Amino acid sequence: MSRPGRVAAVAGSLCVPRPGLSSLLPQTRLPQTLMKNKDKTHSPWRRVRSQGPLWVGPLGQGVTFSSLGLSLQRLPAFSGEGSCQNWEEKVQLTSDTPSPTMSLEIQCEDLSSTRWTEILPSMQQYGVIRLDDCGLTDTMCANISSVLQANSSLTELSLPNNELKDEGAQLVLKGLQNPNCKIQKLSLQNCSITGAGCELILSLLRTKPTLRDLQLSDNHLGDEGMKLLCEGLMDPRCSLERLELEYCEVTTASCEALSSVLKAKGSLQELTLNNNELGEAGVVLLCQGLMDPNCKLQVLKLEGCGVTSANCKDLSMVLQTKESLQELCLGENKIGDAGLAQLYQGVLSPTCRLKTLWLWECDITAEGCKVLAQILMGKPCLKKLSLICNLLGDEGAELLCQALVDPNCQLEELWLRTCGFTTASCANFCTVLEKNRTLRELQLSTNMLEDDGIEQMSRGLMHPDCSIQSLWLGDCELSDKCCGTLAAILLANHTLKELDLSNNRMGDEGIRLLVASLKEPSCTLEQLVLFDIYWTEEVDNELTALKESKPSLRITS
Repeated sequence: MSRPGRVAAVAGSLCVPRPGLSSLLPQTRLPQTLMKNKDKTHSPWRRVRSQGPLWVGPLGQGVTFSSLGLSLQRLPAFSGEGSCQNWEEKVQLTSDTPSPTMSLEIQCEDLSSTRWTEILPSMQQYGVIRLDDCGLTDTMCANISSVLQANSSLTELSLPNNELKDEGAQLVLKGLQNPNCKIQKLSLQNCSITGAGCELILSLLRTKPTLRDLQLSDNHLGDEGMKLLCEGLMDPRCSLERLELEYCEVTTASCEALSSVLKAKGSLQELTLNNNELGEAGVVLLCQGLMDPNCKLQVLKLEGCGVTSANCKDLSMVLQTKESLQELCLGENKIGDAGLAQLYQGVLSPTCRLKTLWLWECDITAEGCKVLAQILMGKPCLKKLSLICNLLGDEGAELLCQALVDPNCQLEELWLRTCGFTTASCANFCTVLEKNRTLRELQLSTNMLEDDGIEQMSRGLMHPDCSIQSLWLGDCELSDKCCGTLAAILLANHTLKELDLSNNRMGDEGIRLLVASLKEPSCTLEQLVLFDIYWTEEVDNELTALKESKPSLRITS
């Protein structure tokens, strides 16, 4: 029997476990703008890539996208808990006595005229205003514009997932032109803005030296819009530090202007260009800008941009010359083992200070793991590595594990989802769990580890010096058979705080074994994720009772 109320609980909702030990995203419906575009090739829908199970139920059905990879950094960073109703309550609690240090946050609520009338007067006093997927109209945008001219305390305005179009965006931007406005962060993500709508953004960049963070992803800016943006970015008064332009229909034609920006704008620290068709020629131009001494970029995201193995030679040169660069994201580019070999020289350069390297879905094989092993052993500053959706196999796992036990390896997070591992890899992972003292997060979901694999890994997980805090084992073909071992691990391991067992073949018997350990005061687990696992109503009642008796434990299902 399926868990009572499961489909009803997720119908019309997006529920994604956040990586690490931070709280979960609130349960919230998928923004209507994404719903409308979900069948298009160019769509924010394609951006939703989770490190854990992703539930989407726009039509009243629960669907698990268990094969997707990567990062929640692409999703909005919500700070609250619970459902959309909880967010509405949060606003009601804070809107009575607003102050410049408080935030107005409303998400996934089609604001009625009555509700809007209630909120509008207090908007003049908030320091942060976030209205996400609220169905804002042109009239509301005009109201916001007037409010902005009277609010000298506003530092952040976020209006993502509203169909403002150029007309609504221009109304809002006119309000920000007020000389007293000290805006620092502006998000107009997925607002149906076109290249023509960038005229006022250009003006804002020229006139607002306080603006540090600009998010324009998922808009149809194109090369026309990029030309205008780059004009604004080149202005000496512009002090922008962070620019997000994911899914903006940018092509090679814009890369020369972007290269000029990189050369001239030393303030720019983070540039996101994911999922734009830059191509090999465009990346060459970007690298020319990156190698300029004036460029101080720290984060470069080029996922799904058509980066080739030939580009990796230029990127290697960037890594050798750009000490400021700390994060490089190249996921969903077919660089292969040949491209990785080119990057190797740059990563191991003494001047390279890279901390995060994302290489998911890059056609890397076990052969490439020889290079990766050298990087892990030779670059102690590297803390995060994603190899999701590369067919590394058990041979690749062995090479990586040999490097992970080297004292010079200081990696803290390793993402190995959907890498073709089997039970044969688990003995090697056990050795890592026993000997590695820095690894905090290990993602092994969607690998055929099976029950015997968990049995092999258990010695490492129960080792007194095991450092793992977050372990992802979703969709690993686990059954009730391994739950006794998992229950013993929960009692023996006091470092493990987060465990994901989603989309496995467990039932009442296995869940009860886990519950027995979770009840014990000696069990210190803080979060258990059980998406797409089914149990009876009786077991559901036991889980409910457990959550009530142990508030420090969050069970997500």
